[in-house]
Amino acid sequence: MDIVQAMKVFARVVETKSFTRTAETLNMPRGRVTVIIQSLEAHLNTRLLQRTTRSLNLTPDGSAYYERCARVLADIDDIERSFLDKKRSPRGKLRVDMPGALGRLIVMPALRDFHKQYPEIDLRLGLGDKSLDLVQEGIDCAIRIGTLQDSTLVAKRVGVYQGVTVASPQYLRNAGTPRTLAELANHRTLNYYYGRSGRTMSFTFEVDGKVVEIRMHGSIAVNDAEAYLVGALNDLGIVQGPRFMALPYLESGALVEILSQWKPRPLPISAIYPHNRHLSAAVRAFVDWIAKLFHNSPLLSSTPETDARCGPASIDAEDADAVDLAGDEAAPIA
Repeated sequence: MDIVQAMKVFARVVETKSFTRTAETLNMPRGRVTVIIQSLEAHLNTRLLQRTTRSLNLTPDGSAYYERCARVLADIDDIERSFLDKKRSPRGKLRVDMPGALGRLIVMPALRDFHKQYPEIDLRLGLGDKSLDLVQEGIDCAIRIGTLQDSTLVAKRVGVYQGVTVASPQYLRNAGTPRTLAELANHRTLNYYYGRSGRTMSFTFEVDGKVVEIRMHGSIAVNDAEAYLVGALNDLGIVQGPRFMALPYLESGALVEILSQWKPRPLPISAIYPHNRHLSAAVRAFVDWIAKLFHNSPLLSSTPETDARCGPASIDAEDADAVDLAGDEAAPIA
């Protein structure tokens, strides 16, 4: 039995809910479809479909088998396209996920250029901080911040995240400007908490090449990076967020950088994707494009100085899986 053909026939039966329509779309006799499904069930020693004169339904085993078949057949299509399309421009559907603020402020304004270069790529861009399993969710590529340790994923560094510690001028007039890290104990913050675990982010500073973590006091917490900065703009306290988001407010004077001699450690920004996507021309095109985009952005580009300082994110062991797959616990950027 040709198992790949059997999987294709079975998947088409599930999708069309009809042996007759399956035969028509695959250009084969209806009896051949029946024989292939019966042979597949005998090969697997399980019933995949419940058939009556009026309905066609999946069994529990059939449902599980169909999900696996769909992924395998999609992988086969990807592999074939990766070789057939070598001399053609990248094309097809591409699903990408990334932190919301990074997507809205940096990527979205440049997408016209991406579409101009790759008009045949049908891009679906997901923005948010929800931790997602790339394989289970069918995501081709994700942009994540922080240390990535999941060996089932391929990772390529495409940029560097730089943080900054800021507060509003009014807050500093009322509470005073801290001159040392120890003085932060006398100040408050608008806390940032991670949506997946609910854990509150600590401030981190590089001191003599080592990372110092400081837990700040605050009675309000948000899990959105833009709301986090808005809180600082409205005098709710000191925050530590992405420099690329804070820069317009720093330039206008709406926010003031403090403790600049002790900066947060830079974190790697990576494009990650399942091993079976590394041959996809569309994935390669997107990763190369976004690496160039970040390289041309001074606040996200990798330099010898940031590379020397760039280290793994300070993550509790219980949060490691979230960072491996999503990176949403490395920085307030969703």
